Amino acid sequence: MLINPMLSDDRKLPYYIQLYDYFKKEILGGVLPAGTRLPSIRSLAAQLNISATPVELAYQQLVSEGFVTSRPRSGYSVQPMHALGWTEAAAEPAECYKQLPAQALPAITPRDPQQYTYDFHISKNDFSLFPYKIWRSLFQEQLANPDLLQYGDPQGEPALRGSIAAHLRQFRGLRCMPEQVVIGGDQHQLSSLLCHILPPGTRQLAIEDPGYHLLPSAFRRGGYEIIPVPLEEDGLNVEKLRSSGASAVYISPSHQFPCGMIMPIAKRHALLDWAVSAGSYIIEDDYDGEFRYHGRPVPSLQGLTENSPVVYMGSFAQSVAPALCIHYMVLPASLLPVYRSLARELYLEHSASRLNQIALHYFMERGHFARHLRRMRLHYQKKHDALLQAVQLYFGEQATVRGQGAGFHLLLRLNSCGNARLLADTAALAGIRVTPASYTWWKQTEHNPPEFILGFGAIPEDRIRAGIRLLAEVWLKDSCFRS
Repeated sequence: MLINPMLSDDRKLPYYIQLYDYFKKEILGGVLPAGTRLPSIRSLAAQLNISATPVELAYQQLVSEGFVTSRPRSGYSVQPMHALGWTEAAAEPAECYKQLPAQALPAITPRDPQQYTYDFHISKNDFSLFPYKIWRSLFQEQLANPDLLQYGDPQGEPALRGSIAAHLRQFRGLRCMPEQVVIGGDQHQLSSLLCHILPPGTRQLAIEDPGYHLLPSAFRRGGYEIIPVPLEEDGLNVEKLRSSGASAVYISPSHQFPCGMIMPIAKRHALLDWAVSAGSYIIEDDYDGEFRYHGRPVPSLQGLTENSPVVYMGSFAQSVAPALCIHYMVLPASLLPVYRSLARELYLEHSASRLNQIALHYFMERGHFARHLRRMRLHYQKKHDALLQAVQLYFGEQATVRGQGAGFHLLLRLNSCGNARLLADTAALAGIRVTPASYTWWKQTEHNPPEFILGFGAIPEDRIRAGIRLLAEVWLKDSCFRS
């Protein structure tokens, strides 16, 4: 089979991106069927008369997104693009997926105001590189406009919705227009709106277990039955989703929280097939999709097909600052009339500051946001790498790590027995904050071996190694580790 990528010398598009785009198009178009072996890195580089680095980077991105697989001494080969087909959902949910009573649901980890010497907080940001002068100038510009002190568009400022749509099309691969963007002051407000926007009768929401509980908790309060579906090595178990009886599903495919796996392209297509066949909707949470540290960011699920049945949810809490209180969702065109009717019925008003919205619009329009993202991505990558190296150095075979390569945390699993809450308390006494991952489970709250979420967003880079060294000293004294 002839594989002959035609590369352009256009410096605006690096060779590795051109190669990635070429193979992705050929695979999705069926030109390169499942099982096709790709040329070796060296042979393709020689064929194209370029260095091996662009070829290697392109192959790594294809592997991370599930388009191809790599095996030692076998090279790279194309993965099946839709190995999972449609099967009729069972009439009744399996017993293990039945709704749990409210009192059995795990509580969200409470906010701890204590100060720690080594703070591996799971959601704090680093503002050491925040462009304070630029933001202050942009915000003060808006204060001179008295019109911004009036009520605004309940859907969000049109200028900001245009900037968000343009950014998502360019950097996250979405297919969307500004009129599909709905801006809200917090995630709960958008989640609550979504409860009322989804079609009547869709009252069973499937979720990843473990996963992020804010949205499903809001849906449960809105009268939905919550159906936890277990994860596989590459994400949500689609076959169990089909048999669960759920009519909608909430997922984080680009970097699953908290486990960190990337959903491969075949499973993404299977999810879309389920949604289209069942007349259901997928809620895609892309909470940290812009922060990938090796290779290109993984494109969104929403952008895989025209008119996809996907509600895309994003935020500026991590990319800029949580204090802005600017979150958003991108609705499928089919749901826009329902949203507009709901807005009229409930007399909705804007829930995010108009001053912040317009300042953020100019922050994006004038290129400051893209530059800030690049700087922060490099900054967080250094912390990510330092944390991963420290865990490997001081824990060795006593622990394993998941979720690396993106986002703002690693998931640390101890290869031993132990109570996660007690271990976290022991670490706290030594001045170290770590968070047991048990709160992310919907059906279970205790696991052995214990797992912990180690955030690296706010902790200074020069404290990471010392913090992990001390954590290992504290925990490895336990007899469980020596047995």
